[in-house]
Amino acid sequence: MQVILLQDVEKLGKKFDVKEVADGYARNFLLPNNLVKPATEEALKQLEAEKEAAAKKAESELRETEGAVAQLDGQEVEISTKVDESGKLFGSITAVKMAKILKDKGFNVSKNQIKLAESIKEVGEYDIVVEFPHRLEAKIKIIVTEEAKEDI
Repeated sequence: MQVILLQDVEKLGKKFDVKEVADGYARNFLLPNNLVKPATEEALKQLEAEKEAAAKKAESELRETEGAVAQLDGQEVEISTKVDESGKLFGSITAVKMAKILKDKGFNVSKNQIKLAESIKEVGEYDIVVEFPHRLEAKIKIIVTEEAKEDI
């Protein structure tokens, strides 16, 4: 029986693939679990339209992501924080903190996109990579400075 996969099925194929499967496998497992639909002429025409729509959506998302990467790439972000006499920070700067700072500056970035080997614990300049979907990435510079001390 020829079927169209409605979602990825392990050891069978990816969504939108047209596959030939055993009748029993289709009737007893794939169809009852809504993993496939029979590959009729009408369904194949509809499949082509769905593939086109998915391709257009992916292309649109790619353009949006490229725009976001272009805006963020090369940015320098200065972070002022309290430090002790040796230049160590009182609180480390983590991916969560960086994501919040970038959101405050108007960039839509989550903590999972920021790639840090370890938290920043000292004053200095750091090159950080922000990963985006479609394997795109932006490189930003984080400049950690000492917060100005108030005179008493």
